[in-house]
Amino acid sequence: MSELHPFDAAIALKPLAEGEAQGHTSPAYANFIGPYGGITAAQAIQAVLRDPRLLGEPIALTVNYAAALADGPFVARTRPARTNRSTQHWIVELLQGEETVVTATVMTAARRETWSGHEAGMPDVPRPADVPRTPRQGVAWLNRYDMRFLTGFVPRKWEGQGDAESLTRLWLRDEPLRPLDFASLTAMADTFFPRIWLRRAKQTPVGTVTMTVYFHADGAQLAATGTQYLLAQARGQGFRNGYFDHAGQLWNEQGDLLATTHQVVYFKE
Repeated sequence: MSELHPFDAAIALKPLAEGEAQGHTSPAYANFIGPYGGITAAQAIQAVLRDPRLLGEPIALTVNYAAALADGPFVARTRPARTNRSTQHWIVELLQGEETVVTATVMTAARRETWSGHEAGMPDVPRPADVPRTPRQGVAWLNRYDMRFLTGFVPRKWEGQGDAESLTRLWLRDEPLRPLDFASLTAMADTFFPRIWLRRAKQTPVGTVTMTVYFHADGAQLAATGTQYLLAQARGQGFRNGYFDHAGQLWNEQGDLLATTHQVVYFKE
């Protein structure tokens, strides 16, 4: 019997009742404090993906981090708030004890073939094989990805002299290799370091408050992408009164736009 991939082990959910399953935080995806937010988002969408009432595939996910998850078990509760002929709207909660720690909404749909195109074109960058692998960092979740930064890595020196802009571009893929799907794409959408660290080069305490992912690819396109690298890009937009946001995009190596993402982050002076 082959060993379960660390990502699949992290998002595994044990059914308890209709619309309810039990999961567990994963030390393989630990962050500085609590779990990596991307794995929490992946657990939330996985709760919908495994629900037998699911209609179609994910179109949009919004995750609100109400509190930090403590290491240990949690319960995922899912409820289809409305089901139409081709769309479905889900409400998700992750609870520890009787406390809600995460809320989420997921929209799914049965896609149909139409005219397609996108204006968010992939930038002209070196191929992954031509970019040195970025050395691994300290926290566990970073070791779950092969990252190859093109620009916008964390500051080498924390001296309060940041960059004029917060653009990051990197190639990344799961490590060990794992075929791409909606859950892993969700997790990858949160791999960006806080934009304020780049702008200020100051170790500012931060925490993601809410994250949205829009899925432009269907399951077949994700399966065709397989284990290849994704180009991930993010740029900050507004920084004010303790909060900032960033917008990001993820493409496969063929230049197909797979997902876009938006995130709001709390910061403390």
